[in-house]
Amino acid sequence: MQKQIFKFLAKVNKTILPSYSKQQLDLAKANKLQMAIIGWRWFVTKNALD
Repeated sequence: MQKQIFKFLAKVNKTILPSYSKQQLDLAKANKLQMAIIGWRWFVTKNALD
């Protein structure tokens, strides 16, 4: 059940949130909002794959 929720969230993230790797964002220059988005996407992806 929980894994299905994270898989759904991963699809939502992919469509709504920006992909900073495609934009070649330098993590050292990222602001706090960008870092929060990166962290959220990492968290959801990690839990969707487990």
